[in-house]
Amino acid sequence: MQVISKRVVLHFPGFEPLDGAAHRRRYERSAKQSAAAWNFSTNVAEGASGSYPETFDVAAKGEGWETVSRVHMFDHDALVKALRAKSVPNQILGGFVSAVRIIYDRGMFGYFRHAWRFGLFFLFPFLMMILGLSLIMTISLVPERLGLAPTHFLWSVPLGIAFFVFVFLRFADRFYTLHLFADWEMAVAMGRLNRADFNEWLDHCCTAAAEALAEEADEYVISSHSMGSTVAAHVVGMLLERNPAMFDGKRVAFATLGSAILQCALLQPATQLRSRVGLIAGNNSVEWIDVQCLTDAIHFYKVPVVAVCGYPQARPASMIFIRVKQMLNAAHYEKIRRDFLRVHRQYVLGPDMRASFDFTLLTAGPISGHAFARQGYADMPRESEGG
Repeated sequence: MQVISKRVVLHFPGFEPLDGAAHRRRYERSAKQSAAAWNFSTNVAEGASGSYPETFDVAAKGEGWETVSRVHMFDHDALVKALRAKSVPNQILGGFVSAVRIIYDRGMFGYFRHAWRFGLFFLFPFLMMILGLSLIMTISLVPERLGLAPTHFLWSVPLGIAFFVFVFLRFADRFYTLHLFADWEMAVAMGRLNRADFNEWLDHCCTAAAEALAEEADEYVISSHSMGSTVAAHVVGMLLERNPAMFDGKRVAFATLGSAILQCALLQPATQLRSRVGLIAGNNSVEWIDVQCLTDAIHFYKVPVVAVCGYPQARPASMIFIRVKQMLNAAHYEKIRRDFLRVHRQYVLGPDMRASFDFTLLTAGPISGHAFARQGYADMPRESEGG
């Protein structure tokens, strides 16, 4: 087995209200869990203050191997904050406008055609909000149904609004309803590329990614989770548009974890995103690893993303199937299994035990992403079998 001594990692997290520093702290916690499970040591250094992307070094060491990885965290917290900073009425309106656009762009049709569970995920927050708005109307119209004088609307309408604000929204927040509204706004922006602020941010990411990839390393891992996979596809595709020889002579693993690329790529106007998917698939230096999980409803399970994007003859992504149940102990799994967003985050979180997939090993371990795509972690150094 060839041990990777130096690695450069570009990671694109999912749609979460976490900045680069928070993602680094999560990575550190996950790395400690992985190190305990696989019997190696790890040290996650502090990131450079005020930089974007958040950049930090990870030193991992086991008996017979030592790997240093430089991780660049391309979070999109600034976009999340901008979408969530709007007033609640504007967030609700923006979410429903996005839903209409997705339906008009035939995105919903594509979701139910290729992954019906993702189609239900799309509908869920909007049906939840329609329920809340219906409750406002029901409470507000109580005087009319009881045959009371119109003056009674002076208390029923404020009561309906108060119920919505102080009771329903707090209940809906348990299901991340407004957060998901913002997620769908971003999906439209990433598919249509019709917002200058999002496009400028992508261009900034592309410039920073090119600088990160200029560093010498044995391997380059471009990993992404959920919505971050769409961002990664845009950025890597932009790099190849600007310099088709960008990855020549490099060993590159493009790892999409619980990918939501098709969340945006299935929109009819997303021609540029689909083109960039084709560029990545057609680059012989890039090994595309698509990690999927049956119990994760928020991705496109067993769907060949490259073919669906219009490139059936191109080399497909290597699908790696994992099970969250095999990564966590029974009590831990029982605690999270009904929380669909928590299950969806497990791709980038630490395990309780050794499993067929481990995010820390992918980004900081001794085995290359290319080898992982072929045989998982069966070829981990035997010195790691203790502990």
